[in-house]
Amino acid sequence: MNIDLKEMTQLAPIFRELFKGYHLSRSEPECYAQLSTQQDQYRALFKALGFELVCDPRGFYYFVPEQMGAQVNKTAQRLALFTFILVEHLADQGRDPLSVLDGGSIGRDELPSLLDKYRDLFHQAEVTTHEELEEKIIRRLTQLGFAEDSNGVYRFLPPMHRFLDVCLSVQHDRDLAASLHSTDLELHAPVLLDDDSGDTIIPMDIPDTLDSDESEEDAMARAMAEERAAQEVDA
Repeated sequence: MNIDLKEMTQLAPIFRELFKGYHLSRSEPECYAQLSTQQDQYRALFKALGFELVCDPRGFYYFVPEQMGAQVNKTAQRLALFTFILVEHLADQGRDPLSVLDGGSIGRDELPSLLDKYRDLFHQAEVTTHEELEEKIIRRLTQLGFAEDSNGVYRFLPPMHRFLDVCLSVQHDRDLAASLHSTDLELHAPVLLDDDSGDTIIPMDIPDTLDSDESEEDAMARAMAEERAAQEVDA
C-alpha cells in the first residue's frame, strides 16, 4: 500500500494521543474524521512502526500491545472495577446502565454516596476518599478518552464499551449460573491483582502515568528511522 504522509495531516496529534493510551472518538473530531477516512493507511503505517491500531465499530480507535494476554496494569483494573460498580449502582436505582454509560452522564455530586455504598470494593482499588476517587479513577477516565468533564458532569464516551464488555460478560456468567441453579460457580466483582499475579480481567494496556523517558515525538521519529533503515537493507 502506498502511504502519502502529506495527506495524513493529523498524524502527529493522532500518534501522540494513541501513544499515551488515549482512546480517540468523536470527542476529538479532526483526528477521528481523518482516522475514519484514512483508516487503512494509518493502520498500515502504525503496523510498520510496531503499533497495532484497532478500530472498534462502536466508534473509537486505540493502540493495543503485541501480546493481547499481557498483564493488565492497576489503572485498567481500577477503571474496570469502577465500571462494574456503576453498573450495579445504576441498576439498583432503576436506571438503565447501558443508556448512562453509552453517552450518558453522572454528576460529581453522586460520587460521595457511591464511595460510601461500595467502600469495600473501592478499598480493593486503594481508593478510600472522595479525593482519591477523583484522582485515581475519574481523572484517568478523562485523560484516556473514556469520559469528559463538563463542569462537574461526567459524560461517558464510546470507549467505555471496553469496560462494559467485561461487565456484561460477568453478568452473563451470573445469569448462566442462576439458570443452572449452580452453587459451585461463585462470581464476584472484578478483583484487582498484584503486578506479579497471574490472569487478569481484561486484555488492555493502559499506562499508569502519561509520562515516559521517551517522548511521543522521539518514539515516532525513532520508529520511522528504524523502518527506513530496514527498508534500505531489504533493498
